[in-house]
Amino acid sequence: MTASIAPLSSPWWAPERHADRRPALLARSRFDARVRSWFAERDFLLVDPPGLQRSPGNETHLHAFGTTMIGNDGEGQAMYLHTSPEFTMKKLLAAGETRIASLQHVWRNRERSALHHPEFTMLEWYRAGEAYDVIIGDTLEIIALSAEVTGIRQFEFRGRVCDPRAEAERVSVADAFRAHAGIDLLATMDDDGVPDGGALAAQMFSAGLEVPEDRSWSYLFSRILVEKVEPRLGNGRVTVLDRYPACEAALARRVPGDRRVSERFEVYACGVELANGFGELTDAAEQRVRFAAEMEEKARIYGERYPVDEDFLAALELMPEASGVALGFDRLIMLATGAQRIEAVLWAPVAE
Repeated sequence: MTASIAPLSSPWWAPERHADRRPALLARSRFDARVRSWFAERDFLLVDPPGLQRSPGNETHLHAFGTTMIGNDGEGQAMYLHTSPEFTMKKLLAAGETRIASLQHVWRNRERSALHHPEFTMLEWYRAGEAYDVIIGDTLEIIALSAEVTGIRQFEFRGRVCDPRAEAERVSVADAFRAHAGIDLLATMDDDGVPDGGALAAQMFSAGLEVPEDRSWSYLFSRILVEKVEPRLGNGRVTVLDRYPACEAALARRVPGDRRVSERFEVYACGVELANGFGELTDAAEQRVRFAAEMEEKARIYGERYPVDEDFLAALELMPEASGVALGFDRLIMLATGAQRIEAVLWAPVAE
């Protein structure tokens, strides 16, 4: 099926525009039901974490919505709408749950475009005691399931096509940078994974790429990824981009035998990122160090910091080895219905 949307000048609740959007919204409801059944058949518990949190997460480029919770004594406490249910779900793993999933709204500020919405639906799940290869397999099954539910033969977005049922391509970040940007990424880090922005800038210059003023390693990495690598992922078939640099994976454990890279993967179709998953870090001391580094970078770039969830760090001491992934439910149903904007598959978008 392909969504046909009335002019964007019409409000979403205009009858003619809703009639255009309704087939995609009905497909969304069918897929919602199938996903819930998929998890139930595999003995997952569907959990319902609260959206209001003391910390929205501690990653440099994630921006939260803040609010104030007023207690019975009239005193206010700073709170945030979560950017992911991750912290709560890992606390549930620490409590003893082994297979859990969540399908709920999350909030991210500074994000609105054809592929981004400030409030969106995230499908997130965890397996205790299982390798992240298993979670990758889950993710690919669910992507294929979306096409089965809608009956679409292939995803099409901005001139790109992808067969969601075809065997996925799996490529490391280092190999993707080498193939698509002419960059030897691992050579810009020391053996412990500490990155060198100058070394990456020098390689960009040698490869004929524009070198921006901000030459921090993380910024240069993101520029190359977005401009040179991502557009070439998920074309023809789904791509699993695997083994991210450790410095770009604050919540993932490192790959055994190579401290430069981590058990982090992202999944792409038609150049669109659909999912982000990890072999989960359970070392609370290392997690604290990583959060501190992320907040230093956030303060440098954006002039703000978020508090650390001390309960989360305490829970990591009890959390078993686990793997997990977060998948953009709206983005997937957008591709599976042929829609070209995320708002075409939201029952009601946030007012502008």
